[in-house]
Amino acid sequence: MAVVGTQVEGHVGIITMQNTPTLNSLSDELMREVTEALNQFKADPNVRAIVLNAEGRAFCSGFNLKASAENAEKAGNPVASWRTALEYDFDFIMQFWDCPKPTISAVHGAAIAGGFELAMACDLTVVAEGTRLGEPEVRFGSAMVVMLLPWLIASKPAREILLLGDDAIDLQRAYQLGIVNHVVAKGQETEKAIDLAWRIASCAPISIELTKRAINRSYEAAGMREALRSALDICVLIDATGSPEREEFNRIVRDEGLKAALVWRDRQAQRIKNAD
Repeated sequence: MAVVGTQVEGHVGIITMQNTPTLNSLSDELMREVTEALNQFKADPNVRAIVLNAEGRAFCSGFNLKASAENAEKAGNPVASWRTALEYDFDFIMQFWDCPKPTISAVHGAAIAGGFELAMACDLTVVAEGTRLGEPEVRFGSAMVVMLLPWLIASKPAREILLLGDDAIDLQRAYQLGIVNHVVAKGQETEKAIDLAWRIASCAPISIELTKRAINRSYEAAGMREALRSALDICVLIDATGSPEREEFNRIVRDEGLKAALVWRDRQAQRIKNAD
């Protein structure tokens, strides 16, 4: 059963993640189908802009932590195993940044961790009111696969979000910081994203492609790609080395499910706070 749907409206290609039972967590299957859809639209001269949205209660709950925990336990060489897996995850996210055609994410419900990075990797991001955004990785002994946030906003707020593991960023603050382009009423995020895509599609295609290339090159000249790769190396080290917090979190994910692990994580934070 397909977990991704596609359609074309005029010059706009629409990719819809629809693995709703897992809140569109980034499983191998979903990532493969999204990549196939993106490549299809990249190769279609009729498509001039691409919208990424999702069905169900959330845009994307991040990478599949349960699968990651199980694979790590099976690995004979955890460093090599983690590097292979995380490089694949990294390339999946960055293909939206690197896509020659503009990409627009239409986000609702939640975009957490890898889901947040996926939304940020698109050229424009439209978010529905009530959406939960953030990067909670440090709260369960992990790290960001694609550390884009410091390249999109100022250093101090980026540090605050990443070092606190903030996964409930106020949406108006997200707009003011430049993390998102538009905050719209719930249910209107895809309509707004398609409207922006239509406006892009009405421009000269070669000018749009070369302008996006020029924008990306300014980040490359500043050393973004090298910095992202260095951050990925650290992510591999953190995940492969592990920590007591990460081991317990993974055990609960494996034995009781992700929801129980998140409850444990939040209780740990409250316990430490109360102890202080």
